[in-house]
Amino acid sequence: MELCKDTSMEMNDGYRIPVVGLGTYAPDTVPKSKCEEAVKVAIEVGYRHIDGAYLYENEEEVGRAIREKIADGTVKREDIFYTGKLWSTFNAPEMVPSALEKSLKSLQFDYIDLYIIHTPLSLKPGDDLFPMDGNGKLIFDNVDLCATWEAMEACKDAGLVKSIGVSNFNRRQLEMILNKPGLKYKPVCNQVECHPYLNQRKLLEFCKSKNIVLVAFSALGSHRDERWVDQSSPLLLEDPILNALAKKYNQSPALVALRYQLQRGVVVLAKSFTRKHIEDNFKVFDFQLTEEDMKAIDSLNQNLRYDPCQEFLDHPEYPFADDY
Repeated sequence: MELCKDTSMEMNDGYRIPVVGLGTYAPDTVPKSKCEEAVKVAIEVGYRHIDGAYLYENEEEVGRAIREKIADGTVKREDIFYTGKLWSTFNAPEMVPSALEKSLKSLQFDYIDLYIIHTPLSLKPGDDLFPMDGNGKLIFDNVDLCATWEAMEACKDAGLVKSIGVSNFNRRQLEMILNKPGLKYKPVCNQVECHPYLNQRKLLEFCKSKNIVLVAFSALGSHRDERWVDQSSPLLLEDPILNALAKKYNQSPALVALRYQLQRGVVVLAKSFTRKHIEDNFKVFDFQLTEEDMKAIDSLNQNLRYDPCQEFLDHPEYPFADDY
């Protein structure tokens, strides 16, 4: 597949997903206004895929940015591919419609292009995004994800979302949905942490075999938020091989890491709040890695995860096995 800024990938429901998206998660230290401005800049640059979530608590700002670029004639609503996510406190099937309605109201959209289950782990329903007990431990909930999926299917049937998918699922959890009796719609995607230090080779192969698109978040390593990320972990973008390839192509290590994913058939999310980096990341279509380059980057895999919360790691149903 020849890659260019307008390249999109067909999903198993017939809709298409742009291969490069803008991630909108920001730590609390970043003002929400910066995220709003970043979305506007990205649309001006040419991004058409915007990845958001209820958890990020900035859907109002993201929606306003998109609507402003629609109002000024830069794009039409149908040009934008917006991904929203069902947060874990809403995994109970009876709560899915209200969660979606909250996002639609914040965004001021009539529909969401792609709505995905944010994580297979369920948390106690309520107003707290991360409900804690008296000892400061997360309070989990026991929810049948197959029932959650049926509620997602109903949202699609109602026309409130065009496509439905999952995030942070491993092979076993994907198979649970795929093998569900009465399955109406397959997940169109599985969004997971994926970068040269965690290339998800086996999970990618499985997803391709089931016509499920793999979408990579933390594709440049991580935002290195101290709440989640071990600060002693190696910096992906300082890797010698990535830097050597960057020098070879007169590109940045970030662009090499992004291009690597595209050539593997992975949809990639890039996150930045500065105009220069947003513009630079969209230059990923300006060069091509050789087969030898791809093998060299493949060799960097060390199953290194930057993002997971330690308490999720300790939970027996934590989805991330070392293989897939």
